[in-house]
Amino acid sequence: MTASSLTIQNNKESPENLNNRGAPETIDIIRIREMIPHRYPMLLIDKLVNVIPNESAVGIKNVTLNEWYFQGHFPESPIMPGVLIIEAMAQTAAVLVMRTMGKECEGKLVYFMSVENARFRRPVVPGDTLNLHVCKKRQRANVWRFEGKAFVEETLVAEAVYTAMLMDA
Repeated sequence: MTASSLTIQNNKESPENLNNRGAPETIDIIRIREMIPHRYPMLLIDKLVNVIPNESAVGIKNVTLNEWYFQGHFPESPIMPGVLIIEAMAQTAAVLVMRTMGKECEGKLVYFMSVENARFRRPVVPGDTLNLHVCKKRQRANVWRFEGKAFVEETLVAEAVYTAMLMDA
């Protein structure tokens, strides 16, 4: 399965059906900063593409040698820590929640609650571009469950299922 087909396959939608509902959105860094409180050095996404509110989104993270975590993980052979890949997936999901809920989420934050079935398939190194595919699996009240898959080019590098809660800030 290719990275580009993941969101469509997970949602059992054809490209034609997506176009009938309107084109998927892009959310730039300025809008991301309006939606979630994360800032450097913990803001781990650069933009979102293929955003389909209440369904899925793809976060983009351009990994550079200047990232703070490479100073100690590991200086001679820098690798992005797996927990930060999971955090980047969670931030992508948080923006999706905020975009989906709109004005209903004013004064609220998305809190990461749990992670399950995390798997790390290949190291992520400087120069890689992470494509963080998140797909909403279900929502009950203010609790959301997501499946996330991180790709570099067409290669799956990490995956997890995680839960988040929308709460008052």
